[in-house]
Amino acid sequence: MAAIDPVAFVRSTPPFDALPAPAFDEAARELEIGYFPAGSWLVRVGQQPLEHLYVIRKGIVRLERNGQTLQVLEEGEIFGYTSLLTGKATLDALVEEDLLAYRLPAPQFRRLLTDARFSGHFAVGLAERLKSSLEQKPAVSFQPDLSVEVEKLLRRPAVWVGAEATVGEAALVMREQRVSSVLVRGEPPGIVTDRDFRNRVLGAGLGPDTPVTQVLSRPLRTVESGAPIYEAWNRLLDAGVHHLPVLKGEEIAGVLTSSDLLKCSAQGPMAVLRQVERLSTRESLPEYAARVAEMAAALLAGGLDAMVIAGFVGRLNDTLLGRILRWAEADLGEPPAPYAWIAFGSEGRTEQTLLGNQDNGLVYADEGAGRRDWYLAFAERVNADLAAAGFPESRGGHVARKLNDSLSEWARRFGECIDKPRLYDAALYFDFRRVGGSLDLERLEEAMGRSRRETPFLRFLAREAMEFRPPQMLLMRLRGESSTVDLKRHGIMPVVFLARCYGLEIGTRARNTLERLDAAVKAGLMGTEVHAAVSQAFQFLVGLRLRQELRLVKAGRPATSEVTLSDLSAIERTRLKDAFRVISSWQEKAAFHFQTNFL
Repeated sequence: MAAIDPVAFVRSTPPFDALPAPAFDEAARELEIGYFPAGSWLVRVGQQPLEHLYVIRKGIVRLERNGQTLQVLEEGEIFGYTSLLTGKATLDALVEEDLLAYRLPAPQFRRLLTDARFSGHFAVGLAERLKSSLEQKPAVSFQPDLSVEVEKLLRRPAVWVGAEATVGEAALVMREQRVSSVLVRGEPPGIVTDRDFRNRVLGAGLGPDTPVTQVLSRPLRTVESGAPIYEAWNRLLDAGVHHLPVLKGEEIAGVLTSSDLLKCSAQGPMAVLRQVERLSTRESLPEYAARVAEMAAALLAGGLDAMVIAGFVGRLNDTLLGRILRWAEADLGEPPAPYAWIAFGSEGRTEQTLLGNQDNGLVYADEGAGRRDWYLAFAERVNADLAAAGFPESRGGHVARKLNDSLSEWARRFGECIDKPRLYDAALYFDFRRVGGSLDLERLEEAMGRSRRETPFLRFLAREAMEFRPPQMLLMRLRGESSTVDLKRHGIMPVVFLARCYGLEIGTRARNTLERLDAAVKAGLMGTEVHAAVSQAFQFLVGLRLRQELRLVKAGRPATSEVTLSDLSAIERTRLKDAFRVISSWQEKAAFHFQTNFL
């Protein structure tokens, strides 16, 4: 067996890995090796605090308070800093399995605290630690710098024409300047693009003498010069445009185009969106899942948060659905009456980072009830196309070919979810989001909004949410049956389900989990510290799950939310336990708030 190099091991452990070489070398000279047999108490509450920072090489340490296990620490994890920072023993530390640890004496630890990155690891709050702890291991080799300011992508100043210009004059300026758009002076200013000339001039049979003010677009959709690239993506996708004026102070510094963004990131959402927009037949649908996975991997490698990535995936999925709906309408003819295609689950909450199961329904206006055969055929076509694109039907069969009915029937169904109560259906339906069609769904919003006045229903729903809990800290081990945890079931779903309860109680129409949590803190139902910790715990878990799924996809294996603790780094394991503790604590507060024991 190779000898263990304590210095190399500690050097690879955060936050020692961030220290400048001279500072670490000085600390390394003070390292001690400690061995403690199982059953040893390293510290007890109220007694002499620890006088070293411990880095575990082998063995297990259990942190307790009042006999309750708070955390189980294993290889690569650090403890003792609370005693060193506060000068008090606030937890019991029991050696559960023979411990080999590398120790740094208190004086040397305090000297290292003069390094900002080292001290920041211990000084920031839990929410900030969760936010910054995921290791940046790229899932693909492509790594765009998505934090680059959009100003750096500008190739030239903006090109202007006066408000009195004609279409012909504006087109001549665009040709001479070799640009695809010109800004038009005025209050407010406007923009005209080559697409406008095709669609609003040539397509409308207008001539070159047409005033440019007749075909321009305003007000301008802009982005600030200091905004990062991904924010420009967001603006373009939200607005559905291809040109974005860049503001520097009060002046327009230039115009950013979708082509500029495509050049800086061939695997970004703009590129995938363009590919989706160009889909002309169903034959290309099977390629969609791989494109989205490649995009997600590139964005993750570029440093984007998993929830930002989910937002881009949601927009792309909506665009794809739009194409599929149009194909179905072309096959079957005009709808007998207006309809709405609705998504449930993670797609309804815009929280899919990779393609997941289909959870959807079809709502049509009451006057279409006599043509249910048309809507059934329509739903079957759309569900089949979505499956071909990589969205398998949910195990429960909650898809539009089974869930299609009139608006009145859907409103009745929503009401029954509250009156019965039908908790499983409520958990599914009350995340609904319209993603296609033109039918007004205000009746469904009103039916769902009634739940805020139904205390028994909310209590039942909250109790149902408590069925999903993080694993007990005592069971989270590197070895044995408990070495694998399900990030979705044990961490993500508890937050999603409880956030839904708070959202319904408040009456917010937000569906996204983070937006529901924001609404809860604004309504005074969550403290700011709890909100920050829960939000970051949720984002950490979603990010860790995405990273795990991409590793599996890259290896040609089915994506799963299960993760083996030994596959995680020490810092990831520590933060995973932190996240689970945050969620468990929040569940206890929520149980009291909703009085789930009084049923």
